[in-house]
Amino acid sequence: MRHRKLGGSDVEVSEVGFGAWTVGTDWWGDRSERESIEMLRHAADRGITFFDTGDVYGHGRSEELVGQAFADRRDEVAIATKVGYDFYNNPQAGHGELPKVITPEYIHEAVEESLDRLGTDHVELLQLHNANVDEVNSDILEALDELKEEGKVEALGWALGPSIGWLAEGDAAIENEFDAVQVVFNLFEQVPGKHFIETIEDLDAETSLVPRVPHSSGILNEQVTPETELDAGDHRGFRPDEWYDTGWEKVEQLRFLERDGQRTMGQATIQWLLAHDAVASVTPTFRTAADIDEWAAAPETPRLSDEEFERVAELHEDGYGITRDDGMHGFRSSVDGADLDAVGAKYAGD
Repeated sequence: MRHRKLGGSDVEVSEVGFGAWTVGTDWWGDRSERESIEMLRHAADRGITFFDTGDVYGHGRSEELVGQAFADRRDEVAIATKVGYDFYNNPQAGHGELPKVITPEYIHEAVEESLDRLGTDHVELLQLHNANVDEVNSDILEALDELKEEGKVEALGWALGPSIGWLAEGDAAIENEFDAVQVVFNLFEQVPGKHFIETIEDLDAETSLVPRVPHSSGILNEQVTPETELDAGDHRGFRPDEWYDTGWEKVEQLRFLERDGQRTMGQATIQWLLAHDAVASVTPTFRTAADIDEWAAAPETPRLSDEEFERVAELHEDGYGITRDDGMHGFRSSVDGADLDAVGAKYAGD
């Protein structure tokens, strides 16, 4: 496993990280606490050192499991968490978004609660969870700096979502010298990741990208096929049918990325992301130990050639030759896609 620095901080993260939203919640299927802890520790045994959780995942349960998994090996891992959703005073209704509270007082209190659940006195990365750009003012930035000065946080990030847009938020994070921007970024969904890379280059910024959903909700690693029946509680079931139909057509055009016995499609998608210098760590959605074994090994597989990289770019620019709507446009941004439309001409295909 290789490691990269996170933004301008001294935090080192493994090139493949573990998105701990899969433990402590039932969004990707049920598993016992023992199974969750075994998965986390198995990932560490396979060289993964970056574990990204959030206080709202399972209303604190994901943090508790991460803390239990690494109580005796805390110095071996870099832990990231997120704050911003007030689950303390609001019950979860299915997969609906909870009310956010982005104030200095709440951030300080939420971090203390997170540290208690994680069983640690600091986290390597603290991220604002889906904060809107107008919520992050000078008072918020000062509160985040205070947490760094107190030694409770080493690096700062801004996790974008819950869909893939939020250009203004990512740009603001880069302009304000956040160490990390977490964003949906993969072979199919290349905006706004490409835009943020340009912003980083234009500003000569040190901000790193942390791509999530690298396998596009199971299509690019073929865990979701036309024959798959998703469980009622499976988070991926909220994608429209048109999006899956379009994705299955696209993946057939990417078969050239597979190298029998050397690189799977799932590994190739991670390698494509790691080819971007701004990317620090890719956080797949691990469901099984077999996933961990395959994707943790991705950095050791053959890197994409210039020809492969160029062919991917050509396919994306052409929209993979598919012109019909994939049903996702309104989900791609906090403002119904208007911000992505503004830069879409550069990235035809999204």
